[in-house]
Amino acid sequence: MTLMKPRVLQLGRLLPALEARLAADYDVTLLAQQADPRAFLAARGREFVEAVTSAPVGIDAALLEALPEVRVVSSFGVGLDRIDLAAAARRGVAVGYTPNVLNDCVADIAFTLLLDVARRASEADRFVRRGGWLQEKFPLATRVSGKRLGIVGMGRIGRTVAKRASGFDMEIRYHDRNVVSDVPYGHEASLPALARWAEFLVVAAAGGPGSRGLISAEVLQALGPQGFLVNIARGTLVDEAALVRALQDKRIAGAGLDVFLDEPRVPEALLALDNVVLTPHVASGTHETRQAMADLVLENLRSFFERGEVRMQAPVQ
Repeated sequence: MTLMKPRVLQLGRLLPALEARLAADYDVTLLAQQADPRAFLAARGREFVEAVTSAPVGIDAALLEALPEVRVVSSFGVGLDRIDLAAAARRGVAVGYTPNVLNDCVADIAFTLLLDVARRASEADRFVRRGGWLQEKFPLATRVSGKRLGIVGMGRIGRTVAKRASGFDMEIRYHDRNVVSDVPYGHEASLPALARWAEFLVVAAAGGPGSRGLISAEVLQALGPQGFLVNIARGTLVDEAALVRALQDKRIAGAGLDVFLDEPRVPEALLALDNVVLTPHVASGTHETRQAMADLVLENLRSFFERGEVRMQAPVQ
């Protein structure tokens, strides 16, 4: 006798290889393919025992309410700001996500952006391609080695960024809601104070309503005209309008940005600036890391059905 596969509601598109593996083990329905998703959920929402989503798509309280039999959500990604963790906790729904496996690649892109904007690598590339070198010398850049690095958020990724920085003999301090006892770096209780001290400020904090606009005009002013901002966390953490003004007015030296407030739409004002390096939210975008993330999405589902708990449980807020 053929056993029925568990019913899974897939909320958005995923990597093709992950979708194929899900389809092999589960009875998957893609919500985005339904002509009227709201009507579909009203009619058939009770059929699903689990949901699969991603950090950009998330799952809100209303959607959880429309899935009364769902007991587990497995998310592809580390971002939790679009997942209503409180609503999931009230319903007793386990939420799995994919931390740790992307720490190295995210830290790598942080230093890619940091080095690029400080040494003006992308700007220099444009200079050579348009024939500028035939006419004049390229302007001087900023050294990275031996400089002061401030890290906003000393979690898994912040620690990995600090590890990278040690290879550049950088002095490190950090800002976090709590003092982290098992790191050798100085803690700054005030974010503006950290920005004032730092020559490079890397944002690696978690997103969510409580951290929206954390990098404010005040913080950027404290960073100053010789300071660089790098954001590899969430676009919502930075007051994007204040950042644009600070870059335009040269009140900070430059920025490296992998995340934005309204992705994939990037402000035209940022596109026009030479003192900013822009990447399209690709910090975890390597074959190796995306494979590991896909594996963990599936492992979270398997673990829940075998042991009643996901392998990597999202923190309850």
